[in-house]
Amino acid sequence: MEDIRRDWDKPLSQACLAAKTSVIVRVGALDLGSGTGSFRVREMMHRIAYPLGVHVRADVNLTDIEATCTDGKSRITEVIDLPTTGVNTERIWLLEHYADWFSVNLGLDSMYHRVGAVSEGLVQNLEKSDVSAVSAQLSKQLKAERKAHKEQSEEASDDPVLDALEQAEVTIPVSMVRAQSDDIAGEGSTDDDLRSESMAALEASDDATKAAHAKLLAQRTAVAKTAAAAQPAPAAQPEPADQPASAAQSAAAKPQSAAAQPQPAPATKRQRKHRPITGEYAAHFDHVNNPGSLPRREITVGQAHERLDLIERRKPLYSPAFAGLASAIACASFVFLLGGGPYDMIGAFVGAGLGHWLRRRLFAHHLNQFFVTFVCVAVAALACTGTLRLIGLYDPIALQHDTAYIGAMLFVIPGFPLITGGLDMAKIDFPSGIQRVTYVLCIILMATLAGWMAAVIVHLNPTGFEPQGLDAGTTGVLRALFAFLGVWGFSVMFNSPQRMCLVAALIGTITDTLRLEIVDLGVPAEAGAFIGAFLAGLLAAAWRSAVRGGLLPPHLGYPRICLTVPSIVIMVPGMYMYRAMFYLGQFDTQQALDWAFRAFMVIICLPIGLAMARVLTDKSWRYDI
Repeated sequence: MEDIRRDWDKPLSQACLAAKTSVIVRVGALDLGSGTGSFRVREMMHRIAYPLGVHVRADVNLTDIEATCTDGKSRITEVIDLPTTGVNTERIWLLEHYADWFSVNLGLDSMYHRVGAVSEGLVQNLEKSDVSAVSAQLSKQLKAERKAHKEQSEEASDDPVLDALEQAEVTIPVSMVRAQSDDIAGEGSTDDDLRSESMAALEASDDATKAAHAKLLAQRTAVAKTAAAAQPAPAAQPEPADQPASAAQSAAAKPQSAAAQPQPAPATKRQRKHRPITGEYAAHFDHVNNPGSLPRREITVGQAHERLDLIERRKPLYSPAFAGLASAIACASFVFLLGGGPYDMIGAFVGAGLGHWLRRRLFAHHLNQFFVTFVCVAVAALACTGTLRLIGLYDPIALQHDTAYIGAMLFVIPGFPLITGGLDMAKIDFPSGIQRVTYVLCIILMATLAGWMAAVIVHLNPTGFEPQGLDAGTTGVLRALFAFLGVWGFSVMFNSPQRMCLVAALIGTITDTLRLEIVDLGVPAEAGAFIGAFLAGLLAAAWRSAVRGGLLPPHLGYPRICLTVPSIVIMVPGMYMYRAMFYLGQFDTQQALDWAFRAFMVIICLPIGLAMARVLTDKSWRYDI
């Protein structure tokens, strides 16, 4: 701590290893506490460590991180324990932008998003309550600036012949040099090798291309001399004609002259980075003090931690009352998708809304998760049953809907640790995956036990929902509607910004409606869950690629995990799991095992579907490296 305090106002790139490690590990701890998997926590820590010239090796579990950082000279191991775990998708999203802001300000390119200016503005406005609106405003401003710059560049073109000559001069040789430089950089050559190889590639071009380029260069020189003679004080003198100039040097002449202007233009193209081929961990240290890197903006240790303080201390986006309403809508929609009717949905709406509101209030006092789960599920089940009893005073049919209280319990389904645990095991990270799955089983055990005890007290006998009696067309439309509402509600419960909620709801509408329709056609429920999760992964990847490719605004670039998990958590067979516990309490082991295995098969198909989609769309998942 003394080393960190001593370097608090020192640029982070020049600080001691302890100061660098404090930032790296803290970012990982914030990401882990947000509910994401260990593979993503390691990736985030590596993204922060790389610009600092630090190599990090971390063991990540459910609530602890043991990270060893080295800079090639010294080594530090830091261990951090979290008191509990939870889900906060807004924080996961903000940490992505923090990593891009961090990387760009240390001289490298953005890593997660194509437009680094959005991350820059977002991180600088973390004190505002709705940073999603800030990112949208920044995106609009950037679009307007690009449009205005394009119009000015078109108006500034006075001589189309000169523009054509400059375009021919710059693009033809530079494209050839860039193609050769990519090959040479991939082989790990030095800068001298790159220049010699690039010149050799240009000299080996055909005579026709050389002659055409020489003619264009001579014409441009003549035009430039005429323009220089017409102006009394030119801003920059052209190169003498008797001095030999290579194509690469002529291509570099324009950026050098532009740099002399009062307003330097920021680099927009990815620049090649020097990659030595020898030395342990060389890939982590080669960019430090590399003159080819982007200019650094000296971030101090204190500034890095201040931004993290703002991310950590952000209040939830939604009040307990609004989160309870979202839970009520989600669970009522869940009940309809499971086959329930209006009375079942009303009971689930009241019970789930009251239960989640109480859970938020109790969590604010840092009470034990398992205790809170037991109490809130019991309250939700009793509230649902009491609501149906009141309705039964006017319509006795409502008294027959004993299964509705199961829908009121579904707000406690631990969808995030369930899915991330499966993804961790898909990445051969069994310690973290097994811990997450064990945590999920404990939460489910407490929830089903509380529901079973409530059913015993009020003498409930859940036998299933009554047929809805709707035609196929109406059923499909209502399924799409309630799938949208259900995923939106779960996204709000996960503290997602509204734009992120709507994107996840759109994906969930497509995937869950398709899953239910193909199950009606005779496809097994397990296969339907796999297809739905697989499609959700593909759609989330396509959305992310569309944002990076410029087809969608940059402020809509959300982490994939924040879109896929809310869209498939509605596919978790909560009713199957409860029925298994109910029949176990009745000592009907045959029925209990039957429902337990049904739930198990559906559950394992969900992360497998996401993992398969990730393998097809992400090279880091496709290969074991």
